Amino acid sequence: MTLFELVKQNICVPDAAEHYELQVNRNGMCSCPFHEDRHPSMKLNKRYFYCFGCGATGDVIDLVARLFGLNSYEAAQKLAQDFGIDPDKPPAAAALPKPERPLLKAYRQEEVRCQRVLCDYLHLLESWKVQYAPKTPEDVLDDRFVEACQMLDYVEYLADLLIAAELEQRVKIVEMLNKDGLIAGLEERLNRLKKEDNAHEKQSAA
Repeated sequence: MTLFELVKQNICVPDAAEHYELQVNRNGMCSCPFHEDRHPSMKLNKRYFYCFGCGATGDVIDLVARLFGLNSYEAAQKLAQDFGIDPDKPPAAAALPKPERPLLKAYRQEEVRCQRVLCDYLHLLESWKVQYAPKTPEDVLDDRFVEACQMLDYVEYLADLLIAAELEQRVKIVEMLNKDGLIAGLEERLNRLKKEDNAHEKQSAA
């Protein structure tokens, strides 16, 4: 059995969505994370998801790949790691629930939060590097372009480590990101910028 088959057999879409902090209601609906969604428009079935707003669809691996900007194999690896599935063990053993320690569960929630914030920041930096790049050598460098040039490689490095590194290293990164409120400050800044962009779009449309 391949890793893809093992993951899809043992992890249903709603369980993965809740693990990665999507708020799923009793009807199996949640706000789509792939577009501006004021009312839940994504339906989570056991084996696939579908958004009635933007048309995003796929299985549990596709969901995680889109959430974290991964390819399919990386998404399958992440799911296997996060849900404690060992490809070398038979499916029956892999499907058995593993006891969750409170501290480990709290850490995993914080790790997912850090991954989400870093991925959002990474996408913002990528867009800034293109959008605010100087057109001529005489142009004054935009602060956002400078920030993107300075931070892009480092943020991408941290995001990759949080996805693929050993648990001990990931714990250290999460501790570092939470030190002195770094991740909270970045999350607040991203939310503020998102609100400003939305307000600007409304003004432009008016």
